[in-house]
Amino acid sequence: MLIKIDAIVRPEKMEDVKDALDAININGITVSQVMGYGAQRGYTEVVRGTEVPIVLNPKVKFEIVVSSEEWEEKVIKAIKEAAFTGEFGDGKIFSYNINSAMKIRTGETGYDALQSTEEK
Repeated sequence: MLIKIDAIVRPEKMEDVKDALDAININGITVSQVMGYGAQRGYTEVVRGTEVPIVLNPKVKFEIVVSSEEWEEKVIKAIKEAAFTGEFGDGKIFSYNINSAMKIRTGETGYDALQSTEEK
């Protein structure tokens, strides 16, 4: 079973989350800068003396694919601990099953597609 984990976190927590994933030996991650909002619905900023509503907040999205529920739990725990501030806007973590995966270079599928190889 392959499981994908998406985590949306504060931009200032990006390095903490990356370090936490490195510490548990996660081999591959994808990181994107994204925009969004949750319960806080943005904020108001003063620009040239005028209040301007900022609805979408900058966030960082991590995408990780793991090979078991055990790894899913490890990754979620690492992200939660690294991204936590206790304030609104800490983010969300989602996980879901993946039907298939293929390593383009080798054609390997499933679990084998997730494994790194020493050859280059």
